[in-house]
Amino acid sequence: MTGASPTRERLPPWHERVTLSNGRQVLIRPIRPEDGEPLRAGFGLLEPDEIRQRFLHAVKELSPETAERLTHVNPRNEFALVVAEPLPPGEALIGAVARVAVDENGRDAEFAILVSRYIKHMGLGRYLMTRLVKWAKGKKLNRLYGDVLENNGPMLSLAQSLGFQREFRQESPGLVRVTLELKPRSNNRTPSDQQRSSAQPQQNQNR
Repeated sequence: MTGASPTRERLPPWHERVTLSNGRQVLIRPIRPEDGEPLRAGFGLLEPDEIRQRFLHAVKELSPETAERLTHVNPRNEFALVVAEPLPPGEALIGAVARVAVDENGRDAEFAILVSRYIKHMGLGRYLMTRLVKWAKGKKLNRLYGDVLENNGPMLSLAQSLGFQREFRQESPGLVRVTLELKPRSNNRTPSDQQRSSAQPQQNQNR
């Protein structure tokens, strides 16, 4: 995957034109309400395993209600990107979707990514994840997490390579939660603890 052309085309925020390794040009941009019908049309082209990896269970079709919910995001607590043909929204086929939604606690957010087999293995999953992380950090969130099927090796490997930690949850058999800490852990030691720690090497030297 390569970046925009040398002409440095000016695009709106979060919009990028990229060329995939197979020469295909795509536009990465925020999802739009007009993308609802292309999403529904493209859903029928997905393999059952692709659907399970995204929704964590079998789904026969993308209903109009679900498509509307997915394409109408609240910018205060949701963010979603698509990888689409460089055509106007509503006309462009969509090959990948990445989204993140802030929890009710306002501190953590859950992500989900789906890349269709037609454009897999071209670095899009990794790139989309870095975009979600950037958005979450911009919102000053504490953690980014997602639930992944335990047999979804590529996603688990991708998450691990980006610093996510795995957590097996007894209440969700077959799923692995991957979590990325977005803020450095605070130092919980008291000042007196820190003083004793800094003094220890001096005591050893005097012995």
